[in-house]
Amino acid sequence: AVDESELLTVPDGWKEPAFTREDNPKGLLEESSFATLFPKYREAYLKECWPLVQKALGELYVNAALDLIEGSMTVTTTKKTFDPYAIIRARDLIKLLARSVPFEQVFHILQDDVACDIIKIGSLVRKRETFIKRRARLLGPKGSTLKALELLTNCYIMVQGNTVSALGPFSGLKEVRKVVLDTMKNIHPIYNIKTLMIKRELAKDPELRTQSWERFLPKFKRKNLKKRKEPKKKNTKKEYTPFPPPQPESQIDKELASGEYFLKERQKKRKQMEEIKAKQADAIKRRQEERNKAFIPPKEKPVVKTKKASTEKKIDIEAIKEKVKNAKKKKLGALPEEEVKLKMAADEKKKKKK
Repeated sequence: AVDESELLTVPDGWKEPAFTREDNPKGLLEESSFATLFPKYREAYLKECWPLVQKALGELYVNAALDLIEGSMTVTTTKKTFDPYAIIRARDLIKLLARSVPFEQVFHILQDDVACDIIKIGSLVRKRETFIKRRARLLGPKGSTLKALELLTNCYIMVQGNTVSALGPFSGLKEVRKVVLDTMKNIHPIYNIKTLMIKRELAKDPELRTQSWERFLPKFKRKNLKKRKEPKKKNTKKEYTPFPPPQPESQIDKELASGEYFLKERQKKRKQMEEIKAKQADAIKRRQEERNKAFIPPKEKPVVKTKKASTEKKIDIEAIKEKVKNAKKKKLGALPEEEVKLKMAADEKKKKKK
């Protein structure tokens, strides 16, 4: 008797046997081909690596052609091609090369346990600025978020323009697609990375493989930190009433209410003239006030009182007078007394020597 759980689980290290010529000795009935365009900036790189592409596809007996005039790559099957899925792998290879994936990573697509997924993200966000921010969030600071995602999913991920190209095992590609789409829906990739890290640890335990992991996985709630701005003008709805609004009063109704309707023509004219004169008087008064503003003197600034000189620093007037008297006694250009005495002594010495 064998356990059903053992039959359902794939044993570790098991691989599907490779497809050989013995499985399909007669080959293919029809020739299949796929072509894809590539941008101008990829032309120089494709020229360099094209011999390597032809060599890799030659092992699967698939021809590859590079047309630089049209800017296209074409792959076609031959009479020797025995693997029907080889042309699909070749098609994926040229698609990835057109989307800036280097050949060092692309040639892994020819293996049986490796697949690719090209996720289109250009149309998921309306605003261009928001799209660029969310795409940068997927990369992370210095590409750290993308590197963590690659390590957890065992996939190579390339973010280029409006597409994300992923290359790796099927289980990893499924996780990559989920993370990329969630990021474009404004869910930070760090939440999905945390979940993947927990799943990785749970997979190591053989007892938990057949159990549900929901109790171990974190549940993140969305928080709207920014409050909605309230409008300046609030339109408040009036209470509904089945009755129509009252009819506005006519000029005759207003005159009847005030009693003007019963006045004579002379009285009406006199009243109108009085109203006109009152308005004119108000206008003249206002004009006069504006004219008088020019004659109103401006307010003067308050006079600042000078501080009295401190008694400590008093000037000695008598000492200054003595200096002035001594200066008047001296002749202009005259030498001081000490220098004169020294000169006189030097002259006397010279006379004695003679």
